[in-house]
Amino acid sequence: MSAEATNPGNPGAAGRKRGRRRLELRGLRRIGRAALLGPAPRDGLPHALEHVAKVHRGHHPDADLDTLAKAYLLAESSHRGQLRKSGEPYITHPLAVTLILAELGAETTTLTASLLHDTVEDTEVTLDQVRDRFGAEVCYLVDGVTKLEKVDYGSAAEPETFRKMLVATGNDVRVMSIKLADRLHNMRTLGVMRPEKQARIAKVTRDVLIPLAERLGVQALKAELEDLVFAILHPEEYATTRALVMEYATRSDPLTALARRVREVLDEAGIDAEVLVRPRHFVSVHRVRLARRELTGADLGRLLVLVAEDADCYAVLGELHTCFTPVISEFKDFIAAPKFNLYQSLHTAITGPSGEVAETLIRTHQMHRVAEAGVIALGNPYAPTDGVDAPEGERADPTRPGWLSRLLEWQRTTPDPDTFWTSLRDDLAQDREITVFCADAPSGGSSGVSGGAIGLPAGASCVDAAYERHGEAAHCCIGARVNGRLATLSTVLRDGDSLQLLMAPDSAAGPSPEWLDHARTPAARLAIARWLAGPGEPGVRPASPGEGLAAVPPADRRAADHDRSGADRVAPASLLAVADLPGAAVRLAGCCTPVPPDAVTGFAVRGGTVTVHRALCPVVARMAATGRQPVGVRWRGADQGGHGCRVTLLAEAFSRPHLLADLTEAIASQGAAVVSAAVEPPHEQRVRHTYTLHLPNAAGLPSLMRAMRQVPGVFDVLRAGRARQAAALRP
Repeated sequence: MSAEATNPGNPGAAGRKRGRRRLELRGLRRIGRAALLGPAPRDGLPHALEHVAKVHRGHHPDADLDTLAKAYLLAESSHRGQLRKSGEPYITHPLAVTLILAELGAETTTLTASLLHDTVEDTEVTLDQVRDRFGAEVCYLVDGVTKLEKVDYGSAAEPETFRKMLVATGNDVRVMSIKLADRLHNMRTLGVMRPEKQARIAKVTRDVLIPLAERLGVQALKAELEDLVFAILHPEEYATTRALVMEYATRSDPLTALARRVREVLDEAGIDAEVLVRPRHFVSVHRVRLARRELTGADLGRLLVLVAEDADCYAVLGELHTCFTPVISEFKDFIAAPKFNLYQSLHTAITGPSGEVAETLIRTHQMHRVAEAGVIALGNPYAPTDGVDAPEGERADPTRPGWLSRLLEWQRTTPDPDTFWTSLRDDLAQDREITVFCADAPSGGSSGVSGGAIGLPAGASCVDAAYERHGEAAHCCIGARVNGRLATLSTVLRDGDSLQLLMAPDSAAGPSPEWLDHARTPAARLAIARWLAGPGEPGVRPASPGEGLAAVPPADRRAADHDRSGADRVAPASLLAVADLPGAAVRLAGCCTPVPPDAVTGFAVRGGTVTVHRALCPVVARMAATGRQPVGVRWRGADQGGHGCRVTLLAEAFSRPHLLADLTEAIASQGAAVVSAAVEPPHEQRVRHTYTLHLPNAAGLPSLMRAMRQVPGVFDVLRAGRARQAAALRP
């Protein structure tokens, strides 16, 4: 970083070491000594690069070290004479960053870019020179890191600058990997800074970079960054936690004895496994102490069992649950349902002979590499596969379905930087995840998306699941079944729930403003807000050209298209509505589902379409308040009868068994078809049922409502718009 480069005439104070050096401290010291010897090669490699090369070859035996040597020579000559604030030659910084990434298994291109990551910003080297010597890929990464260095985070990462950062780096997660390694090394040497600057950098690291490390799955970097931030921002708690760890280090470790017993059990079962005791880092110990108030020796670490194949993981789980007493509530299967950041593992807890409870992680060696290094362990995730290049300008997100892709989509579709920043902070702050298993939608309501597991933040509702599963198509979600039972879209999901989302067979349905009250994820909130805002009309989904006919069968839709040759375009006969706007198609608003002979009005929306609302619809008042001009609409042929329509009714009733079945039977007796139904949870022995119905004849609506009111327990049946007004008057 340019902030670390100083004039050689003012070397500054020696840096003091801070935090635990988890990634080869001796190697870093060796780098510092070798850097002082200069770039003289030995066996084809500069002295300072030997340790990096050895570590890199351990992960990539066939790596091309000549490229790394050339990159080091350019970086060393460019930074020659520059010192860090600690007084060390500046070249020690890119070398240390490169070693961190090499330890995590980064491929050669990433290491080459990390060696050069400060040259364009701090020296006379240009991007064209980097491209000429090392190719377009390395140039792309160096350029991305350079743009990152120019981002002024401010007190808490200003929204607009962070958006620019995403645009600059979002197409390649390796840029962010280099940035994280860069920040880790700077945090290790932060002791030379003034306390107030240490605190400022630590807060940005906590608020932005640590959550990003979690999203990238780079747990090794995240854990050490957390400890370093913990020491700076909470020195007293850090000291207490450190003292506890040191105190328990002098006692016998119950996990060591339990690990020995686990090895014996697995050996007897013929399972080849490596059993390790994995110490917790300080922040993890602190969190456990807060949760359990008192610590035991077994709380300072976890057992880690490494095997060769996925099937071996489940074999180990079976043996452990057979030979030890398991804590069933602690079991979690992240192999069948991986986390959003590629993490896979089986989590369980077993009770040892002395009553100690040991959290246990079971994974393959490859899963462990990914758990530690995240996307860095993927090598070059953007390299062509099977001889097929990605489309020009596009890069597949290796974490797909990909939080990073969502962030990029948000910044493109959310013009307000403050709204984007709020959504981003909410997303990054979600530190607990649940897994929900989605079943295929039933025939007639299928979205074409197969079932599977989805990850959601704790507290997410069916609305969130719909947008996570279907994206913008979730606008057409009309209901859900949770664990086989009909549920409202506001239902909060729990870990392990089975979910079936019910989708409307056409595009007439859409979210209501109430959905925003039930949406927890930024993706859902932003999508709903865009739909409600539309082209300026709240509550109406934007219609593309030629779209906007509500609940029109294919034959009627073709008739409508054919009828548009006239000067006064109208909806098909089944919709009965005509707008006083030449050339306008007509659609009925899903928020109030007007039917003849309702008093109606309309508003022009995108695509030359007029959306028809009941005169009493709350949307009409909101539109008038914003100065939108209404369009005259009249019913056509309403007195002729025989025209189908769609309507939403709300039945207010006293809660009793079989109420839903009786209401459905009453609806069917009137010849109406149920398009969707939702039941709110009972409140003070009262319950509300919401039905969207298709009537073969609009004239049959009054008799339908009378039939529903005659169902025992039902005390009122209202149209959707009137029900909202009535609810607003209640205390």
